[in-house]
Amino acid sequence: MKAPPAKMQAKLGLPDLEIILALHRGRTLARAAERLQVDASTVFRAIRRIEKDIGELLFDRGRHGYAATTLGRALAAHAERIEQQLEEARETAFNQDAEPSGLLRITLTETLFHTVLLPVLPRFSAAYPRIALELVTSNALANLGQREADIAIRVTNAPPEHLVGIRLGTMRSALWAGRDFLAAQPADRQVAEMDWIALDDSLAEHPSQLWRRTALPAVTPRYKVGNLLAVAGAVVNGLGVGVVPLAVMRGHPHAEMIGAPLPELDIGLWVLAHPDTRYLGRMKAMFDFLRTSIVLPEAGTRLS
Repeated sequence: MKAPPAKMQAKLGLPDLEIILALHRGRTLARAAERLQVDASTVFRAIRRIEKDIGELLFDRGRHGYAATTLGRALAAHAERIEQQLEEARETAFNQDAEPSGLLRITLTETLFHTVLLPVLPRFSAAYPRIALELVTSNALANLGQREADIAIRVTNAPPEHLVGIRLGTMRSALWAGRDFLAAQPADRQVAEMDWIALDDSLAEHPSQLWRRTALPAVTPRYKVGNLLAVAGAVVNGLGVGVVPLAVMRGHPHAEMIGAPLPELDIGLWVLAHPDTRYLGRMKAMFDFLRTSIVLPEAGTRLS
């Protein structure tokens, strides 16, 4: 009887799959090593050994790191399923009725962190002392399928179909100015003639930018900043007028809403997760907490 090919004889164990998954997620030897808590040379040698055993290339090496080949992605997907099954087994073994515990990684923007999550987070931490939180502020939507984060909190009217989640409410925005700034303006000065604060060109397609260019095409912002928190800070300190979410300006004594909230800028606030991890006790705890704890200002509410 003819012996099977060498690649069929290769033994691909769980540690090998773990290394493949870590490099697929991290894309560099350094980040993979950090995930595995080993040094980069160990990851490098392990990947070379696995590729030699299998007889196939698992990663393409380039200037931007390691990109998994078709086979590499397939093996990483198997590793993810095993990882998820192990987590489910641990949940079962330690009883899901027990107090939720473990590390929970949440990704959200800087603005949402400071204005939506941070004010309620102490109550969550007090209720679930065994859950550790890793909070990553970024405008990019982390790859939840590759476990770059467990939960994403994002504003969108079209959440990705491959994720599951709940809509926490509607983020509404309006035009704002500092009270002292408005008091210093001539009575006949129009809003379009005032100094404007806007997001910089890296966020040229942000809804607030699109609205301004459509509604007030003659306006050229005098100040450009990197995020909505900076717009709010500049408004409060009297530099000019700017579009800011109501949740950011909630209750600020030195800011005044100009007119009413802008319905064109209404956008959903979502908490999202990968469907395979939604069942975990710590995930369910955060979902349930956010569903009942996040309260956003309603349209027409005067917050000044």
